[in-house]
Amino acid sequence: MPLALAAAVSVAATACSSSSPSGGSTGASPGQDAKNAAKVASSVTDYNPQPYENIKDGGTYTTAGTFDEQGNPFNVNGTLNALRVWSWYNADAITYSPTGEVQYNPDYYSDVKVSVEGGDQKVVITLNPKAVFNDGTPIDWRAIEATWKANNGSDKEYAASSTDGYDRITSVTRGADDKQAVIAFKGVNASWSALFTTFLHPQAATVDNFNKAYVKTAHPEWGTGPYTVGTWDDHSGNITFVRNPTWWGRPGKLDKRVYVNLESAASINAFKNGELDYAPVGTAENLKQVKTVKDAEIRSGGSPFEYSLYLNTKSPLLGDVQVRKAVQESIDRAQIAKIRFQGLDYTEPLPGSSVLYSFQQGYRDNVASVLKYDPEQARKTLDAAGWQPGADGIRAKDGKQLAIGYTLLGDGPIEKATAGAFTAMLKAVGVKVDVNKVSENDFSKVLSDRRFDLFISGNRSTDPFGARYLCDFYCSDRDSNITGAGTPELDKEIRATGEIADLGQQIAAVNEVEQKALQQYSLLPLYSGPSTYGIRKGLANVGAAIFYSPLPETVGWQK
Repeated sequence: MPLALAAAVSVAATACSSSSPSGGSTGASPGQDAKNAAKVASSVTDYNPQPYENIKDGGTYTTAGTFDEQGNPFNVNGTLNALRVWSWYNADAITYSPTGEVQYNPDYYSDVKVSVEGGDQKVVITLNPKAVFNDGTPIDWRAIEATWKANNGSDKEYAASSTDGYDRITSVTRGADDKQAVIAFKGVNASWSALFTTFLHPQAATVDNFNKAYVKTAHPEWGTGPYTVGTWDDHSGNITFVRNPTWWGRPGKLDKRVYVNLESAASINAFKNGELDYAPVGTAENLKQVKTVKDAEIRSGGSPFEYSLYLNTKSPLLGDVQVRKAVQESIDRAQIAKIRFQGLDYTEPLPGSSVLYSFQQGYRDNVASVLKYDPEQARKTLDAAGWQPGADGIRAKDGKQLAIGYTLLGDGPIEKATAGAFTAMLKAVGVKVDVNKVSENDFSKVLSDRRFDLFISGNRSTDPFGARYLCDFYCSDRDSNITGAGTPELDKEIRATGEIADLGQQIAAVNEVEQKALQQYSLLPLYSGPSTYGIRKGLANVGAAIFYSPLPETVGWQK
């Protein structure tokens, strides 16, 4: 869904700050199969799954977090954090099991029928007759239509995260009554559900509101669900959600859901002090500390994240594809992963794709097909491009030294070690790296303004249909392609994969095209890592759950 790429360009480049604070369907604890979990990008889940009836009434659930600059997750500047916050006071109409099976929420979608006639797909969604937005506006076919119109790309004034899929819808019309939406596609879209996991209030879908209304603020009147905004403190950054009196479905079990604005480095101490009920664990030191916390436990499993090194092709020196190729040939990804996973008792294969994980059907290691770690070859590549070593070992051409920047987000020891590793690897082939430290709060600006030469950022997949996001990573005309790479010819090939109705055939085609895209050497997948959390004992439906996010009313404290 469009939220996937909003997340794709919004995850802070540290394991600590990138993990989702909710999860869960059925699955095994990694303790049951830890050895197997270490062999592949793990598909294990661990989140204390409990049915609604097993959750206590009352209590508070508190985590670190706050609102971001852009709170509309459909917007190109929307972040993973924006999606998390959004889901607590807006519709969660479609979710997925940990392995990706579609789950319709009957509180919003009473019935869904999918048919194909004459090669074109039709989806008929019957909306719950009780469903209303908090301002009293009925949730009907107009909400589906408004969401489509804002995201289909026909009006370039909308700063939409992704138009893929929406642009293949030919119409959204009223069905038997206002509570039925008829969605007509050109061709067949097997991953259509990713388009309408949530939706916009029609008033929120005007150009001005879509782009600006959610900047550093919330609009609970346009929201819906078991919870609504209690307090939204634009001074402290703290947020509290409370039960929604207009909600028609199962009431939320919690009295309050609280986000406390803390830097990621402070969340472990807050968890140890009993101020938080959950803290992502991204380092061996954090893991050691969390293990000592009374009434807490470690939950760890597979991760729908992938972190990549982005090379800014608009930077003067990185505009040369041969320089980018040499940079990537110089990077020992296994060493970077070793640094990231040190002390976590976790290993995984090097990722080979930006859109699929190794535990998914159809996955292929596309990176290995076009690139290998080879410093000697990197030197030859730079020699051929005219970059000659100087007396200090740093290469130069036409009087200009081959010096590029690495943007370091935050100042954690692992982040510093990673920056040091990149610096050493590139120095070995004659490339100087200048490390530029920036605040975590500047993350969105770094990406939107392309204030980097080299930068690590992460993608969290919010649905299992990764193949449909190929364009968001590699198309030259997409703002979401933060490297700026691509060609009109490649764009055409990428978009042609979206015309393939069969998911298996589509994935096969995507693999072929991604190999071509990777030969632009602008993006290098680095690692996924485990999803590991310190969590208060008894907290239900929270933890590592891959593609699943629990409905808010099912999160709470086990009886």
